[in-house]
Amino acid sequence: MSTPAPDDPAPPAASSGAGTPLVLLHAFPLDGRMWAPQVEALAGTYQVIVPDLRGFGAARDQAVEEAGMDLLADDLLRLLDDRGLDRVVLGGLSLGGYVALAFLRHHADRVSGLVLLDTKATADGDQARDDRLTMAERVLAEGNDFVPEVMLPKLLGQTSREHRPEVVEKVAALIREQSPQAIAGAQRGMAARAATTDVLATITVPTLVVTGEEDAVTGPEIGRDLAAGIPGARFLLVEEAGHLVNLEQPEIVNEALLDFLAPLWI
Repeated sequence: MSTPAPDDPAPPAASSGAGTPLVLLHAFPLDGRMWAPQVEALAGTYQVIVPDLRGFGAARDQAVEEAGMDLLADDLLRLLDDRGLDRVVLGGLSLGGYVALAFLRHHADRVSGLVLLDTKATADGDQARDDRLTMAERVLAEGNDFVPEVMLPKLLGQTSREHRPEVVEKVAALIREQSPQAIAGAQRGMAARAATTDVLATITVPTLVVTGEEDAVTGPEIGRDLAAGIPGARFLLVEEAGHLVNLEQPEIVNEALLDFLAPLWI
């Protein structure tokens, strides 16, 4: 497994606004630009920091063979240290949620609030793990032209695929821009990730769990179970949204985030 060298740079991250710092970790196989609706809505009140995880977006040159969750969590720690941020509100969607939970296992003292969107704390089953490793090999052999076709039905709910063509095209375009090395490395890292279910009961900060009703990957029951495992967590089910709930129903997600963040001061 790849590990960070002591002199590895922090992940590139766009930052907008000032105030309480909110770090948003993106989903696979996208990059930080997927959070554009949230940056626009929140940056007037909060400092919104959006990193690109290893290999994706502006971090293209940082791709590794296996982007493990602990490696990505270490990258996040380096980012916070470089920016002098003692504590942040941490949010993550899907892959971003896996990284957030890995970060909490080791650095819970750096988190003052948590937002988990369309993610889970369990490890992959055998079939899901095999599918990830198969995609990793295929994308390195063929390139990423096939990836949107495979991923769009998983990432977007039926309502979005049928009635939101601009969202479909935006997501497809972001996928096409990612490197095969980033996609392969992330798939291998997710396939190898350990469960973080033991972390849930230790979470003591305010937590919001958001799940799209049409999410075919981490659906409503998974979201409810995740929230139930975290003391005091709030759960929001968003109708007419799939896995990328922040892009499919941005106004609802933005309102929920503003409501959640209002009492949190760092």
